[in-house]
Parts: sequence; C-alpha cells; structure tokens
Amino acid sequence: MNEDNFVPVYLFTGFLEGGKTTFIQKTLEDKRFNNGDRTLLLICEEGMEEYDTKDFEKSHIYPRVIEDKDELNPINLQMLYTQVHGQRVMIEYNGMWTMNDLLNALPESWAIYQIMNFTDATTFLNYNQNMRSLVVDKLSNCELTVFNRFDKATMDKMEFHKIVRGVSRRTDIAYECTDGTSEYDDIEDPLPFDINADTIEVDERDYALWYRDINEEPDKYDGKRVHLKAMAAMNPKFPKGTIALGRKIMTCCVEDITFCWLASLCDEQLDLTKPKWFDVTFTVKMQKHKLYKGKGPVLVVEKLTPADAPLQEVATFY
Repeated sequence: MNEDNFVPVYLFTGFLEGGKTTFIQKTLEDKRFNNGDRTLLLICEEGMEEYDTKDFEKSHIYPRVIEDKDELNPINLQMLYTQVHGQRVMIEYNGMWTMNDLLNALPESWAIYQIMNFTDATTFLNYNQNMRSLVVDKLSNCELTVFNRFDKATMDKMEFHKIVRGVSRRTDIAYECTDGTSEYDDIEDPLPFDINADTIEVDERDYALWYRDINEEPDKYDGKRVHLKAMAAMNPKFPKGTIALGRKIMTCCVEDITFCWLASLCDEQLDLTKPKWFDVTFTVKMQKHKLYKGKGPVLVVEKLTPADAPLQEVATFY
C-alpha cells in the first residue's frame, strides 16, 4: 500500500484483441515497473493472447480471472487482494462492461492511478458505428489510447483523431503501425473560440466543446468573461440566488442526452417554473459552491436576455 494508504490501480481498457494482454505482459517484464511489489492481476477478459505465467510467481505477480460481472464487487476484490498480500493492482478490463460497473465495484481504499485504452484499428470504426456508447465510455477518462494494427497506407489518422477528440481533448493518441513503427498523434486541435478575447464568444454549435473544455481545464477560465446561449433552470433545493445554466448534450447517442449545466449566481428574479432560453454574459469564478461539494467553475451572471431556442436544441461534439 502506498504512503497515502491507497492501493494503486493500473487500468487497461479496450475491446477484444485490442492489445491489452500483450502490453500488460511487456509491462510486467519491464524491471522499471516490476520492482518486486506484490501485484494482483485481475483478468476480466480472455482473448486469443495468453499470459506467459512461468515467471509470475517469483516476480510476485498473481493473476486472477474475473469470469462474470457479478464477481466484480468490493468484497470479492478485497478478498482476492488480501489473499495475495497485494501492494498494487493491475486490471485487464472487459470492453463490454462499463466503467461505472468497475468504479462501483472497487474497494474504498483502491485508487485508479492510470488508465490506458487499447484498440484494434481494423475494427475500431465498426465498434464506433455499432457500439458508440461503449467506445465513448472507454475513451472518456483514459490518459492514452493506442491504436494497434494501424495501416498507414489504407487508414486515415484524421478519421480516428476526430472520434477520439469528439470525446476527450486530454487523452494522448498513439499508433502502433503494421510496418513496425510507432507514431504519436500530433494533430493540433484549436478551440473554435478565442480563449484570450475580452469576452469569449461561444457559438451555438460550439457549446458542447466549451462545456467539456471548462470541465477539463477549469482554471484557465477563472476570471474570464463569456457570452453564449443557454437554458436557465431552477431547482427548489438550490441555494438562494443560484440557478443552473446549461444545455442538453448528446455524448454518443439519443439514449445519452443529458442536461449539462454549471452553478450560476444570478441577482435577477426570474420566473423559472419551466426552463427558459437566454443569451447570457457571465464571469467564471473558481470557487467553492454547495452544488459542487467543493471548488468548481461558478458562473457569475452579468446580463440575461430572453432568447429563442437554438436551431439545434441538443448540442453535440460535431
């Protein structure tokens, strides 16, 4: 257990045949990582590749197979960890199970230290078309996504890049190519609005990108003035003077449309018995708020003007 009394968890996600097993095997054979710590390896998906376990025991690596999602619960996971007197955990996660399934199953003392996603480039576009919600689920929080079997002669990096960036601007992207080379994605993604303007103007079609960016890097918006169109809503449980400003966003499919909002301070008395559209100008303040249960981007409203709904009421990532 580490000095903060949390168990470090290294998580490897992706669909079948994405390359998770091969990468984990190489990592465990790397002396820079395998320093003798007792490692519980949870295998939630068994593909064509198998682990070479001949040196596992002397290297203090203890593989355990999770065959059914019902086995994914805090009591069982803690029992497996205790049995091997573990010091850290590696998880090869099942691509058909959601991240929430895992997060709800982790013992309280386990903390995810790193998430890496591995994908077979030859099947990725098909998965994205037919299982979009699972693709979004795996891309949302990973630090690195690796496309294996990428054919530079027949595949377009931009097509893969756009799908990843439509979900996350933070994750790094790497390509393991069929010619044996490795490449990092260096395509720049300028924001569609000027973050350094006196007033940041967010067009209707760019709301989803702005909302994701302010949640990923809230500190860079601290003190910034912003103008955009948003829906104002109220909840009786909100503190006095607080409203919600936001829009519905479709992250992956119709079933995943969510009202995405931020806590907003407004002195004006508004009739919000039902949500209404406004052109709104506000200043972002990074501060504590009860609705965040801590610190977050609070919108201090300067001006509200009634407005028509956008032509496309549900915002998307293009």
